Amino acid sequence: MLVLSRKSREAVVVGGSVDSEPTLIVTVLEIRGGRVKLGFEVAKDVPVHRQEVWERIREGEPPPK
Repeated sequence: MLVLSRKSREAVVVGGSVDSEPTLIVTVLEIRGGRVKLGFEVAKDVPVHRQEVWERIREGEPPPK
């Protein structure tokens, strides 16, 4: 596991190279009262789920609406 510290409005870039776009950009939007609000930028065809939702989908349950 990679552990990074970021301040509000700072981001982490995942994937990509000099010649291609990043796969994922995660930006810290807000830090308040022990909670962190994150923003995710990915291609529209890349699904993004909370872990508990992803686990239910893997088990064959339909995703919540």
